[in-house]
Amino acid sequence: MKVVKFGGSSLASGKQLQKVFDIVTADPARKAVVVSAPGKRHSTDTKVTDLLISCGEQYLRLGEAHDLQEAVIERYASIADELGLGHDIIDTIRQDVNTLLQADSSHPERYLDAIKASGEDNNAKLIAAYFQHQGVEAHYVNPKEAGLFVSDEPGQAQVLPESYDHLYKLRERSGIIVFPGFFGFSLAGDIVTFSRSGSDITGSILANGLKADVYENFTDVDAVYAVNPTIVHEPKEITELTYREMRELSYAGFSVFHDEALIPAFRAGIPVQIKNTNNPTAKGTKIVNQRDHTNGPVVGIASDNGFCSIYISKYLMNREVGFGRKVLQTLEEYGLTYEHVPSGIDDMTIILRQDQLEEQQIEQELLDRLKLVLDADEVVLERNLSLIMVVGEAMRHNVGTTARAAKALSKAKVNIEMINQGSSEVSMMFGVKAAQEKEAVQALYEEFFSMSTLPVTI
Repeated sequence: MKVVKFGGSSLASGKQLQKVFDIVTADPARKAVVVSAPGKRHSTDTKVTDLLISCGEQYLRLGEAHDLQEAVIERYASIADELGLGHDIIDTIRQDVNTLLQADSSHPERYLDAIKASGEDNNAKLIAAYFQHQGVEAHYVNPKEAGLFVSDEPGQAQVLPESYDHLYKLRERSGIIVFPGFFGFSLAGDIVTFSRSGSDITGSILANGLKADVYENFTDVDAVYAVNPTIVHEPKEITELTYREMRELSYAGFSVFHDEALIPAFRAGIPVQIKNTNNPTAKGTKIVNQRDHTNGPVVGIASDNGFCSIYISKYLMNREVGFGRKVLQTLEEYGLTYEHVPSGIDDMTIILRQDQLEEQQIEQELLDRLKLVLDADEVVLERNLSLIMVVGEAMRHNVGTTARAAKALSKAKVNIEMINQGSSEVSMMFGVKAAQEKEAVQALYEEFFSMSTLPVTI
């Protein structure tokens, strides 16, 4: 049994939906289909989810959003027209959007969550209608009906454990299940969304609940690449990697998956197969619990920018009980989250997302507060950093991987601002100036993936 999920680009038009239909019906094992909201049809297009967010925000401000509302309906209508569906499904969608916009808006965050979720919900209704129109037994299933219950945290929902037992009962349903991604219901009955890209999370949850043999995730690329193809031309495709490797790469900037998306599948030991809707015969990438490490120590390189560092120096810091607690407590007081904390005997560096400081305009106040609380010798902020993650489970068993990476960066004249290795030894991270991010990634890729530099194995 397979659970299959399609992303927004795979569902952006009637032509794309025809491909989805062919893929699903080509394999009888594809029992459950999880769908996103319609994505972009071309580079200048707008995703339906973004239209809905704008629509809901304008309705909150002005009490009307007619043009945006019609733009949302038109997206579904154009798909329905391409597929030769009647007007009934569009009338249903129009009524649903109207009802949501006119609902109680006294809790704006909850109100917007319901509107955002309608992108996936209405697309699932449309897709089920298309399958039925093609003579295939298919049923739209609402997450509340299925028992997908989540924590009451709008935009950050977490699945509740009892949901998995509820979802298992869907195995008894006949035909194909069409299930909307991105949201569940609180125990009080309110719609609550996962974080953005949450349809991947729904697919993983459903695969776990249904005890699927495979979770197939269809997107618009043939496979996961070893590095961002906008930085390195025609990079190597990854045929297999582990959950931990994928999570590290996703956290560090890979856009194929949200970094939380695979956890439910991982816990159930369900392999994930990434495939291309536009090229379904391509081998794709398989994500598994364990794999053979036959391709060198590094499986992928990811990078992300928008970071800053706070460097704290104090003589004999290592002997001061509670020093780290004071640092983190101060960040907590300002509502800040941190990413990494590499440290030495007399200094510590806090890496955090730069936009947190920009949004709150608290940069100097925070630095002054840290210096006062810690009685520090020096507290310095450095902006515009990029973090580059070199990932591979085989690094644990290879000598000299860090030396190779550092040498490659040195040869490319990239200065390392900071280096940190996770305790699991699945990844190592380099902090560099954002202006040197591309050069650093290219140098590391050349070192670990160029045929001329791969180590000889016997």
